[in-house]
Amino acid sequence: MINALFIFNQKGDVIISRLFKDGVKRNISDIFRIQVISNLDLRSPLLTLGSTTFLHIKHSDLWIVAVTRSNTDASVIFEFLYKFQSLLVQYFGDLTDEVIKDNFSKIYDLLDEILEFGYPQPMDFNNLKQIIPPPKDIVHSGLRPILNSNKSSSKVNSHRELSTDIPWRKSDIKYRRNEIFLDVFENINVLISKDGRIIKSYIDGHIDMKTHLSGMPVCKFGLNDALSLGEDDESNGDFLAQYDVKNKKAIPKAAAGSVILEDCKFHQCVQLDKFDTDRLINFIPPDGEFELMRYRASENINLPFKLTPMITETGLSKYEFRLNLKSLFPSKLSATDVVVKIPTPPSTIDVSFGSSGGKTKFSTQDGAIFWKFNKFSGLTEHSLTANITVASKSSSSSTTMNSNSRPPITLDFELLMFSSSGVVVRFLKVVEKSNYSTIKWVRYISQGGSYEVRY
Repeated sequence: MINALFIFNQKGDVIISRLFKDGVKRNISDIFRIQVISNLDLRSPLLTLGSTTFLHIKHSDLWIVAVTRSNTDASVIFEFLYKFQSLLVQYFGDLTDEVIKDNFSKIYDLLDEILEFGYPQPMDFNNLKQIIPPPKDIVHSGLRPILNSNKSSSKVNSHRELSTDIPWRKSDIKYRRNEIFLDVFENINVLISKDGRIIKSYIDGHIDMKTHLSGMPVCKFGLNDALSLGEDDESNGDFLAQYDVKNKKAIPKAAAGSVILEDCKFHQCVQLDKFDTDRLINFIPPDGEFELMRYRASENINLPFKLTPMITETGLSKYEFRLNLKSLFPSKLSATDVVVKIPTPPSTIDVSFGSSGGKTKFSTQDGAIFWKFNKFSGLTEHSLTANITVASKSSSSSTTMNSNSRPPITLDFELLMFSSSGVVVRFLKVVEKSNYSTIKWVRYISQGGSYEVRY
C-alpha cells in the first residue's frame, strides 16, 4: 500500500525516511522536494507523476509524506498520515526539526510497529507505549534491543536452552552441503554543505544471514575486539556498544578505529545472556534467510567518496557546472553502479558536457544530468564539466539557480568489502553434535542511501 514514507523539514531536507517496497529508491524524495516544497503555487495534498503518487500533510514546518505506486484508496493513506502525526505529538509533544532529529531512533521503531511491509497497523498510543515507551524510558521494538540487564535476558534464554521446542527451526533439517552466508549491509546517509562541511551523517546497517545447515546447530558470532557496553544515564535503556579494532590487517578498510553502534536490535533467536557475559552472539539460526541484527551508527563514519561541485555564471542565462568525484577507499576495491545526479533548472533549454570518465546523459523528464560509472576504482578521481543554458527572463530559473533553493546533488553506488562504520566479523563458528564441516561466506556491502551534496 505505502511504498515509502518521508518526513521533510522546511528546507526540504529529509530527516526521516523508510522504504517498504522494492523498486523505490531513496532519491525519489528529490521529486517531492522539487515539485512540492520548492513550488509555492502547488496547493493540492496529492501529486501523481506517472505511476507514483505522493500524499502529504503539513505540521508546522514539517512535511509528512507517503509514496505509493499502487491503486490505493487515498483516504486510507491520509487517515494513516493524520494518525501518525497525532501519535508523534503524543510521544514527543511539539514537533520540530530538532525534536524529530533528537528522537529519530524511536520514530523508526514506531514505523516498524505501525507499518508492516507498507500496510498500516493499529496505532493505539496506550498499547504502543507498552512496547516503545516515550522518551527517557527503555526502548523496545520488533527486534530485541541489547540492554545491560543480565537478569531478564538470562531467564528468557535459560528457558530456551532447556527447551527442545525451537519455534523458528525444525529439528530434522538435512543438507548434503552445509553452508552459511553472512552479509553486512550498510546504507550510508550524509548531507554535505556547499563549503564541504558534513552537516549530518549516519549509517543504517543490518546483518543478513542465509543458512543451509543440518540438525540443530549453534552458531557463535563475534564482532570486533574488546567489546564493551555503555548506558545513557537519562534513558537507562539506550546503549552504545564500543569496539576497539586492533588487528587492522584482518579487517576491511575503514574499520581500523573506534566503532560505536547505536540502537542495536537482534533476531529473537539470539541468546542475549551470552552477549552480556561473554561478548558473543550465540544463536540457533532459522533455516534459510533472516535478518540477524540491525544497528545504526553516527560517529567515526568513513565516507567512500568526496564530491566537490562548483557552479559559475558564464553569461546571460548561461551557467557552468564543474564536479570532481574522488574515491577514498583502497585501490584494490572498486565501486559499481556509481551514479551522480545533478539537478538542472526547470527552464533548461540546452546542455553540453564533457568528462574524464564515465557516461553522461541529460534527462529532460528528470530535469537532471546523470553521470554514470559501471566501475569506479579506489583512489582515483574524475571530473565533469557541464554548460547549461536556461530560458532568459525566467523567474523559475533564477529561483532554482539560487543556492538556497537548489536541490542537492545525489550519489548512488555499491561497494563490496568496505565497512564505513567499522563493523567487522571477527569469527563465525558453527557447532553441531554430528560435527560436520561448514563452508562460510562473509561479505561487506556499502551502498549510497541519502548521499547528498549541496552547492
